[in-house]
Amino acid sequence: MTQELLINISPSESRVAVLEDSVLSEIYIERHNKLGSVGNIYLGTVVRVLAGMQACFVDIGQARTGFLHINDMQFNLSKTELNATPTTPKPIEQRLYEGQRILVQVIKDPLGSKGARLTTDISLPSRYLVYLPFSENIGISQRIDGDERERLKQDLSEISHQVNLQGGLIARTATENVPRHKLEADIYYLLQLWKTVQARRLQINKKHKSALIYQDLALPTRAIRDFIGENTERVLIDNSQVFDNIQQFAKEFVPQISPKLQLHQGEAGLFDLYRVEIELKNALNRRVDLQSGGYLIIDQTEAMTTIDVNTGSFVNGRSQEETIYKTNLEATHAIARQLRLRNLGGIIILDFIDMAEQAHRDDVLESLKQQLKNDYAKTSLSEFSSLGLIEMTRKRTRESLQQQLCEPCLSCGGKGFVKSSETVCLEIFRELMRFARSYNTPKKFTVVANSTIIDLLETSEADTVAELAYLLGRKIDLASDNRYSQEQYDILLD
Repeated sequence: MTQELLINISPSESRVAVLEDSVLSEIYIERHNKLGSVGNIYLGTVVRVLAGMQACFVDIGQARTGFLHINDMQFNLSKTELNATPTTPKPIEQRLYEGQRILVQVIKDPLGSKGARLTTDISLPSRYLVYLPFSENIGISQRIDGDERERLKQDLSEISHQVNLQGGLIARTATENVPRHKLEADIYYLLQLWKTVQARRLQINKKHKSALIYQDLALPTRAIRDFIGENTERVLIDNSQVFDNIQQFAKEFVPQISPKLQLHQGEAGLFDLYRVEIELKNALNRRVDLQSGGYLIIDQTEAMTTIDVNTGSFVNGRSQEETIYKTNLEATHAIARQLRLRNLGGIIILDFIDMAEQAHRDDVLESLKQQLKNDYAKTSLSEFSSLGLIEMTRKRTRESLQQQLCEPCLSCGGKGFVKSSETVCLEIFRELMRFARSYNTPKKFTVVANSTIIDLLETSEADTVAELAYLLGRKIDLASDNRYSQEQYDILLD
């Protein structure tokens, strides 16, 4: 599998597209007036402790307070506790109090009505390693195995002892086959960064309830740090200033990628040239067509996301069971890609077409597992349920593509549908009768509504309007106003 990175810069946003075998697999968008906060470290103030939930709200200077659960806190907070070895952590109400200032890091951006998810277990990433100041463990990426895993564990243990490292380390996937001297350089960089964070914390005026202590790299540079791998063939950047900045960063931290950096200067836009804009537009549709003629329907709600697989026009199998089997197998590839492209997270329900043979169900489940191995986000899968569904979860750390690029429809309020014009007309008739019973003085009613509704009242419903005016003994006038949505109307009393 070959990989390419396309970095598109405009005055208002930065976008990074990850192409695998020339197909768009992931997209990252950072609006300059709404920068993501994952990885940022804040000195915040506890504003409310919820003993019943074992959590608290922390003011970090954002519009909504951040949420800190006891499971996202390092085991101990005080120096006394750090030297002790209690068997169970104290409850949150014994560890934190309202008004207390604590160092926290954002692990999930605000989503919908929820504030940022926070942790006190700080982590600082570099190109190859992640430094954990409040841990003592050394972990290795699960994507690294065999002798290389043992080599890294031994090298990192020796270097940690050599520099008297206070804290733990995680070797990232990019660490594979990296020589020892580069690991040492990374560790010294992270130690210096942590000293800087501690120094900034001490400088914060006590009058300030919150302050940003450390901010992660901007998206273009972060992409070079996090997404570059041995399969990366090239990185195309369409902004000369950002290109120069990335060249400097790569020279210092990722020298092997420098020859693969290219400045895009063509007349055609970078994302247009590689059809990324079209793919982005399609990624906001409910329907995803499969090459065979089948299709997926993806519905995203606050509680969960559902993905329904349909055969559509695909009938090339020797039997109905084979047609269904082939469609489901193809769907596993499309589902894995859509999860990454749309950044769908949380609970996800997959409704494959029912298969009679257990062997086919096993093959589909295994195919899905294989496709999800390329996903950077942590996923977990269940077996097929008795209803033929697969339940899965995917770790959510930022907004989905739909949440980033869309807002609720003004007409339907985000429901995805509006009342039919006939339904609205019937509501108006009921409201007129209720008004007639409640108000005796008006001599005339004026109905103000969208032109679609008024047209219906003046044509196919005209007889009903005339009959109702006769029964109520009052004149009914109709007034069109396209500032009203199809569901909105007013009845004026004259």
